[in-house]
Amino acid sequence: MQGSLFEDDSSINAQKESAARFRDLNDLYEQSKDCTKCRLAETRNNFVFGEGNPKAQIVVIGEAPGAEEDAQGRPFVGRSGKLLDKILEAIGFSREDVFICNIIKCRPPENRNPNLDEIQSCMPWLKIQLQLIKPKVLLLLGRVAANTVLDNKQSMANLRGRILRWNGYDVIVTYHPAALLRNPNWKRHCWEDVKMLRSHYDNMC
Repeated sequence: MQGSLFEDDSSINAQKESAARFRDLNDLYEQSKDCTKCRLAETRNNFVFGEGNPKAQIVVIGEAPGAEEDAQGRPFVGRSGKLLDKILEAIGFSREDVFICNIIKCRPPENRNPNLDEIQSCMPWLKIQLQLIKPKVLLLLGRVAANTVLDNKQSMANLRGRILRWNGYDVIVTYHPAALLRNPNWKRHCWEDVKMLRSHYDNMC
């Protein structure tokens, strides 16, 4: 296994203590859906918490909701969401098998990249989600999501094609479905990544 990207023990213990305040994902949703920690609360239509199996072994993480997601309050429901569904189905998973969410729970205006203070406000919600779900593998979609979670500035070429470690989780990085829609030439690389995910998952089970 390649890569070693752990947070320190004190940070992990603090997250566990934070997660212990919530009974389950439903409780976390109820206590986070009205979040006003950053300016995005002023322009959102919906807080996009995430959805799927609350005990999923795989959590799929994107960057932030888009217009369709903001309108419906669900992650990955637009064109990129339909492509994500097909990608998961190709390796034998459905949306109900995994948990799908974003780092940022509210849509940035005009789909701009999240600002640092917005990321800092929202990352604790994601980390508590992961503590409650207890997945074995994270699939990070796109460079922004990967750089944010892994706290680095590496390129997709350096991040994808291998299994990384972060915060006690195995991590696989691949292209965001929206990027695949813009550049179909990357679909072959994405297929290699998700096949690796499936193989890794099967070896763990």
